[in-house]
Amino acid sequence: MSDAPSPERLVAGLVKLLTVEPAGEMQFIGKAQKNGVGRMFGGQVIAQALQAAQATVGDGKEAHSMHAYFLRGGKEGPTTSLDVAADFDGRSFSNRRVVASQFEEDGTSRPILNLVASFQKPEPGLEHDDYQMPDVPQPEDLRPDMELRREYADKAGIEGAARQLMLRPRPIDMRTTDKLHWMNSEPRHPSAHSWFRAAATLPDDPALHRAVIAYASDFTLLGTSALPHGLSWMRGELTGASLDHAIWFHRPARADEWLLYATDAPWSGSGRGFNRGRIFNRAGKLVASVAQEGMIRRRKKSAS
Repeated sequence: MSDAPSPERLVAGLVKLLTVEPAGEMQFIGKAQKNGVGRMFGGQVIAQALQAAQATVGDGKEAHSMHAYFLRGGKEGPTTSLDVAADFDGRSFSNRRVVASQFEEDGTSRPILNLVASFQKPEPGLEHDDYQMPDVPQPEDLRPDMELRREYADKAGIEGAARQLMLRPRPIDMRTTDKLHWMNSEPRHPSAHSWFRAAATLPDDPALHRAVIAYASDFTLLGTSALPHGLSWMRGELTGASLDHAIWFHRPARADEWLLYATDAPWSGSGRGFNRGRIFNRAGKLVASVAQEGMIRRRKKSAS
């Protein structure tokens, strides 16, 4: 009998993780990943910083864009300090700037991420939607990502900490229509399509749904730029890290309903890869756009 946590428990843990705690005027604390070890997932600090910014904006304004720069790799063990600055509050728009920091063992506070978010009071306006949703299999016809991961780990003989990290239960249910970078070593076109949603129902909080979409948007994105090269982090062939991450929220969406994440990588070079993402709801409407550049390097072989 499996002792894996239920989807409801996993999502409750995600909601708790992304619920930041006030720690003073315009200051918040982002919780640590429970039983977390090693490097923090970039989507976690992005979502927590966005939540801190959202908590300081009133007047019915909603986040419509955010731009973040990763400065250092965060750690899963410690909490994260989130300091917010209110740079602008107008009738229609507001702007917030967030610095996410963690304390080192010597007590030194080191920034790990800067984020700027813009907010707008909803209003009617000129509308057009030029992107067509890709024609891909529906999520019900695809196998869960975790099943594929388990098969790959068994076939590749992945053991120890690497296996534990690869198979750690996720609160996001993902189902890919393509072969991601770790699934094969054949160079292929730099594009991928994956459905995702929270593994269980989320509370009816639009700000939380935006944060969960921001959290999930860091999955599969950087790996798209590895596809033309037939290389993967999972096989120890690459080293990589996100450098920046931007999201534009076009229309409201529920993160506990299936969303299609279509990614492509039009360029890589100079040790970096540029990746784009479009997120569609099941009605085919574009709900968000994403862009990210990351460091991507061939791992140097150790001298024997």
